[in-house]
Amino acid sequence: MNNKHKTLWRLSGPLIISNLSIALLGIVDTAVVGHLSHPYYLGAVAVAAVIFDFIYWGMGFLRMGTTGIVAQAYGKQDADGIRKSLFHAMLLAQLIALLILGLQGYILDTGLYLVGGSPEVKQFAGVYFRHAVYGAPAVLGSLALLGCLLGLQNARATLFYAVIVNSINIVLDLVLVFGLDMGVKGVAIASVISQYCGLILALVFIRAELGRFPGSWHSISFFDLKGIKRMLSLNQNIFIRTICLILVFGFFARQGAAQGDVILAANAVLLNFQAITSLGLDGFANAAEALVGKSIGAGDRKSFGESIQAAFLWSIAVSACFALVYWLAGAQIISLMTGLAEVRHAALRYLPWLIASPLISVWCFVLDGIFIGAVKGKEMRNSMIFSTFLVFLPAWYLLQPLANHGLWLAMMLFFVGRGVSLAWFFYQVDNRQGGFVSPGHG
Repeated sequence: MNNKHKTLWRLSGPLIISNLSIALLGIVDTAVVGHLSHPYYLGAVAVAAVIFDFIYWGMGFLRMGTTGIVAQAYGKQDADGIRKSLFHAMLLAQLIALLILGLQGYILDTGLYLVGGSPEVKQFAGVYFRHAVYGAPAVLGSLALLGCLLGLQNARATLFYAVIVNSINIVLDLVLVFGLDMGVKGVAIASVISQYCGLILALVFIRAELGRFPGSWHSISFFDLKGIKRMLSLNQNIFIRTICLILVFGFFARQGAAQGDVILAANAVLLNFQAITSLGLDGFANAAEALVGKSIGAGDRKSFGESIQAAFLWSIAVSACFALVYWLAGAQIISLMTGLAEVRHAALRYLPWLIASPLISVWCFVLDGIFIGAVKGKEMRNSMIFSTFLVFLPAWYLLQPLANHGLWLAMMLFFVGRGVSLAWFFYQVDNRQGGFVSPGHG
C-alpha cells in the first residue's frame, strides 16, 4: 500500500467509523420509536427528520465549503486564512440558527404541508420538531468546526466527536423513552442535549488544532461583510445543490406518506440502509475533499491524481461490502429496527433496492468529494439540477404505476444521473478548462 493509500485510510478510517456511528444513532432512534405501539410514531419521526434535513442538509455548505477553503489555505500554509475562514463560517452559522429559531413555526407548518402524512403523524412530528429545533445553534456551529478540522486533515477529532456525541444520544434515547416514558419528545430532547455536548467538544478540538498553526485573529473584523459575502458567493452553488438533494428526499417521503402509514414507516426503516451507505462512503469522499484541496493549494498535480485514484478504488471495494451485508443480513437488520409485523413485511419487499444502492450510488459520492475539495460548486449544482429535474422527477412520473417500487427505482436513477453528469463535468474541467490544478505547478 503506497503512501497515498495510507494517507487516504488515515483520514477516511476515522471518518467512516464516525459516520457509521451517526447511522447507528439513526437505527437506534428508529428501533426505539419502531417498538412503540403504533406505526404513526415511526412515521412522525421520519417526517420530522425530513424537515430537519431541509434545514441542516441545506446548511451543509457550512461544513463542505469550510473544508475546501481551509484545505487550500492549509496547502498554502496560510494560518491567518484558516482562522478567517473558520470565523466567517461560525458567524454565518449562528446568524442562520437565530433565523431558524425565529421562524420555527412557519418552518414546521410548511414542512408538514409539503411532506404530508396522517393527522397522527403530523401531530407527533410537531411534538418532535418543537423540541428538537432548539439544537440548531449547536448543529450549525459544529458543522463549521468539523469542516475546519477536516480541512486541516484531523480526522481523529471527527471520530471522537461522533462516537462521544452519538453515544450520549443513544443512552439518553433509551433513558428518556423507555425509562421515563417520554415517547417522541424524549427522542427529540436526547438529540438536543447531545448536540450541545458536541458543540463544546468541537470547540475544544479546534482550539487544540489551531495551536499547530500559529497565527493571528486580529486581522478579522466582526463586521467584515466582504469576507462573509465571499463565503456566501463560494457556497451558494453548494447550497442550491443541497436544496435539490433535500427536495428529492422530501418528495420521496411525501410519495411514501401518500401510500399510507405502513409504507411511510417501511421506507423510513429502509432509508437507514441508505444512510449507512451514504455515511460510510462519505468517509472516502470527505478524505478526498481534504487531500484534493491540499493538492490544489500546493499546486501538486501528481498528488491530485493519486488521491482520486485511491478514493475510487477503496470506495468501490467498500460499496461492494455494504451490498453483501445487506443481502446476507438485511432481514435481520429490519427486524431489529421494528417489531411491527406489517412494517417488517413491507420493508422486506423493497429491500432489493437497498442491496443494489451501494454499487449504484458510489460514483457520485467520490466525485462530490473531488469537486468540494476543488471548491467547484457550479458543476455540483448543475449536476444536481439535472439529476433532480431531468431524471428523478420524470422517472417518478413515468413509473407511478409501479407504486413504491417505482419510487425506489426513480431514486436509483437519480443516483445514476448524478454519477454520469459529475463524471462528464470532471472530464470537462480536467481536460478542457486547464485542469483542476493550475498549469505550471506539480
